[in-house]
Amino acid sequence: MSMAKGTQAQSPALHAADSHDLIRVHGARVNNLKDVSVELPKRRLTVFTGVSGSGKSSLVFGTIAAESQRMINETYSTFVQGFMPTLARPEVDVLDGLTTAIIVGQERMGGDARSTVGTATDANAMLRILFSRLGKPHIGSAKAFSFNVASISGAGAVTVERGGEKVKERRSFSIVGGMCPRCEGRGSVTDFDLTALYDDSKSLSEGALTVPGYSVDGWYGRIFRGCGFFDPDKPIRKFTKKELHDLLHKAPTKIKVDGVNLTYEGLIPKIQKSMLSKDIDSLQPHIRAFVERAMTFTSCPDCGGTRLSEAARSSKIKKISIADACSMQISDLAEWVRGLKEPSVAPLLKALGDTLDSFVEIGLGYLGLDRPAGTLSGGEAQRVKMIRHLGSSLTDVTYVFDEPTIGLHPHDIQRMNDLLLRLRDKGNTVLVVEHKPEAIAIADHVVDLGPRAGTEGGEVVFEGTVEGLRASDTLTGQHLDDRAKLKPAVRTPTGKLGVRGAGTNNLQDVDVDIPLGVLTVVTGVAGSGKSSLIHGSVSGQEGVVTVDQAAIRGSRRSNPATYTGLLDPIRKAFAKANGVKPALFSANSEGACPSCNGAGVIYTDLAMMAGVASTCDECEGKRFQASVLDYHFGGRDISEVLAMSVADAEEFFGAGEARTPAAQKILQRMADVGLGYLTLGQPLTTLSGGERQRLKLATHMAEKGGVYVLDEPTTGLHLADVEQLLGLLDRLVDSGKSVIVIEHHQAVMAHADWIIDLGPGAGHDGGRIVFEGTPAELVADRSTLTGEHLAAYVGS
Repeated sequence: MSMAKGTQAQSPALHAADSHDLIRVHGARVNNLKDVSVELPKRRLTVFTGVSGSGKSSLVFGTIAAESQRMINETYSTFVQGFMPTLARPEVDVLDGLTTAIIVGQERMGGDARSTVGTATDANAMLRILFSRLGKPHIGSAKAFSFNVASISGAGAVTVERGGEKVKERRSFSIVGGMCPRCEGRGSVTDFDLTALYDDSKSLSEGALTVPGYSVDGWYGRIFRGCGFFDPDKPIRKFTKKELHDLLHKAPTKIKVDGVNLTYEGLIPKIQKSMLSKDIDSLQPHIRAFVERAMTFTSCPDCGGTRLSEAARSSKIKKISIADACSMQISDLAEWVRGLKEPSVAPLLKALGDTLDSFVEIGLGYLGLDRPAGTLSGGEAQRVKMIRHLGSSLTDVTYVFDEPTIGLHPHDIQRMNDLLLRLRDKGNTVLVVEHKPEAIAIADHVVDLGPRAGTEGGEVVFEGTVEGLRASDTLTGQHLDDRAKLKPAVRTPTGKLGVRGAGTNNLQDVDVDIPLGVLTVVTGVAGSGKSSLIHGSVSGQEGVVTVDQAAIRGSRRSNPATYTGLLDPIRKAFAKANGVKPALFSANSEGACPSCNGAGVIYTDLAMMAGVASTCDECEGKRFQASVLDYHFGGRDISEVLAMSVADAEEFFGAGEARTPAAQKILQRMADVGLGYLTLGQPLTTLSGGERQRLKLATHMAEKGGVYVLDEPTTGLHLADVEQLLGLLDRLVDSGKSVIVIEHHQAVMAHADWIIDLGPGAGHDGGRIVFEGTPAELVADRSTLTGEHLAAYVGS
């Protein structure tokens, strides 16, 4: 008895399983992290702050989330791991207390032209099953309602073995798909402007083809010259009908060129496969420009842009076809689904209803399921990814969010905060990388990285509560309570840009005059029609330079010097000073180290295990041949120049014998957007989201145009950097440019000369101009959601 009592008396002591309440990171060295050590409480909301490039993503995504995913992958057999992406163990001494990580990043969704909001969230899959069960007339299984499945049938003889004898039997099959045969489920048909594909006055040998990547010296040039279907030295305008057909439309045909077996295919099907199968917004800028120039996209006349076959559109439930359901605003579709009372499909209706309600709850009720995934903004894409996690019953999971407030109006941020707190309160660990003070305010624990960016960052400068951060002297602490003031005087417009009858997406026949020569901010709740108005009616006009949210693309061979075009004047300056060819000073061309092909590292593939990258012994990571490094300019070789920071390089090329005005101009623009600390030769793959956004802005500033359109330039910007951005916008306007900014950040609104506010709500509740005027008038008026939040922000 006494022993039993003794055991009961000791029971309140901590159980061994309850001692793992921390995620411990010690000695993290990923990217620019300098032996970072932190202890993060589990089942709490931790926010990571710090300037763009300070190491937040390296710690959260590159270390904690990456190791969690790698360890989960290792639980599978090596056979299965062979089909999964290989992940290297992050450079860290100790990682303890990890749980399963679910990452909700800010990457734009799907580069596939077939991907829609419905297909990306499984809502379409449930709708198809619903229509296959309840639709009248009945046309087939769920596949019959899928625009990604083509109808196909066939018959023939098959040989089967029975009782030791081979018997031939006739078999037939048919699949009923929902794909529109005319547009093949894309919703639009393309027509080619042949003058954009080739110059018919030239022969192929003279470089007649004007398609990017199809140069006469390249691989495609060899195929077209050696195929034998036409004379490569004859001008295209003199081709016979058959020769022109072979050049443009010939089906894949086996040929031999210079003793090599190859497949020849006509120019148009080749372009369709390589360029048109991808979403246009995901293409590289020069290819995207070519596609927009060479192709006209029109809504498919057979399916009316619905992507579906006539049979799929004919089957209806309560007079609504699946095409009608997908084109409805999701909030309306949720109401329609709730009105269906059919016991035979009750579980399906509940699951579909819950998914659609999650869209509404997360603030995306204004979308339609047929909206192409590639057209969603970064913030919308992130929230769409969140939907599948909202109703999850999982607990003790680590959710990792990358700036979930991107693209959210101040009015919507509170809703996002509630969702994050709900995930935490279910017993999950929530890690958030964030810059907005409203989102930082709800944190249980804050980790501030800095003190600056790049090589000057990578250290934990504060760890504790929000109140502690506010009292600290870190950059984030100093700027946490920053509030921009309304300008005492606004600029006078020099003209106006008229938009009449705008009806893109949800816009309701909008007429508006956008003032020129001033800083105009277009605002409104998410889904109110801001991007539809500006990108649909202003971008694309002559003299308009648009900097959108599309991510900049580049391999590990790309760096700020190659992306901005800075390397061209540098190479020419080196070549002129040394009397040699500029190509020698490119690590992707003649100057490349032969051992590592100019990569600086040698990659060893280890199958299902992560590959190993080791510094090249021959060039010691410098990427160039030894002979190239003998050439100097201003006392430096090319590898030393690429190792400079933007600020140092600006000084180097700005004066003395190395003075190169063309290079200095580009460097000045990079410094203007706050990238003075970046290294010229740093791979683009190592830049943070905010750094990429600003690098893109610096590149576009060089374009000739009178009107600049910027889509949320504060994305990824720390509070301390917003002031610098406002200074840049002022300089652009003062130099005679007109600047139109689509933005939710109140500091940018307060700094505007003119505000155009759209709303009052999202989707079909928006699409109207609810206010035009100065920020001071908007604050005084307080008639819109934006007005209320801006008044509270400036303290009026």
